Amino acid sequence: MTGTRLRIVAWLLALAGALAGCTPGVAGGPASPVAAAAPPAATAAASATTAAGAAGSPGGAAGSPGGAADAVAAADAAPAPVPTAAPAPAPAAAPAPVPQPFALNLFREGDFVPQYTFDWCVAASIQMAHNLIDDTGGGTWADRAQQNELWEMARARSSDSFNGANPFGWAQVLTEAGMGPYAVVSVPGYEEAVRTAARAITETGRPVGLVMWSGRHAWVMSGFESLGDPRQFADFSVTGIHVLDPLYPYGSGQWGPSPAPNALLTPEQLATQFVVREPRRWSSGLPAGYLLVLPTAA
Repeated sequence: MTGTRLRIVAWLLALAGALAGCTPGVAGGPASPVAAAAPPAATAAASATTAAGAAGSPGGAAGSPGGAADAVAAADAAPAPVPTAAPAPAPAAAPAPVPQPFALNLFREGDFVPQYTFDWCVAASIQMAHNLIDDTGGGTWADRAQQNELWEMARARSSDSFNGANPFGWAQVLTEAGMGPYAVVSVPGYEEAVRTAARAITETGRPVGLVMWSGRHAWVMSGFESLGDPRQFADFSVTGIHVLDPLYPYGSGQWGPSPAPNALLTPEQLATQFVVREPRRWSSGLPAGYLLVLPTAA
């Protein structure tokens, strides 16, 4: 009996175990509390997996291809910004040139010729002009007979000149003798007349005739000194005038002594004898002013 009971109990236990093994655990029934509650470590792992998946998905967080990695790639692909150079400062304006002392003189020893009579000042001035211009060694014009001939030529080309030679005859002979062209000009102001003469000498390399004593006498201006080169400064100022008076050494009781050949006169000294032409002495058709027998461009 005892043995039989033991076998029955053992069989019942085996049957109960078999029935337990055949019972479904999840399907068709409520989730097991143990299975439903994930352990903390599993939860963290799942969270990490979820975050990694989100990061790896397009349009995801910074670690995804559309996130931080895309930003780095875009930064590498974008052109580097070019620094803008600051504009160079404008160069400082050059200071205006300052007029410097300037001098020009055509005179050489032997160029001076005296007038052989008190009437032949124009002829002597023509001879001196030739000597100042000619640098070919062709000889000095100083002969008395030649001076007489030049006087007659100038007279023949003058008009209304009290039987003498006037500036028009003077200019025409200079031109015909190969030293021209020359022209007679009247300048209303003294300073401008002197500047006009200096400018003409600079530009042509030829002397200027000065009609002195209000139209009664002839001098030659061979050079000058100035503050400023006439070729650079339109408002240069003449400070000295080199002159040749063919009447030297006699001069005039009315107008003053003759300066020595090649004397350098101040503008004030020249102004005592270089004055406005007296219109009544001879008719020129020119307005009253300071008369110059002026070299002009060929």
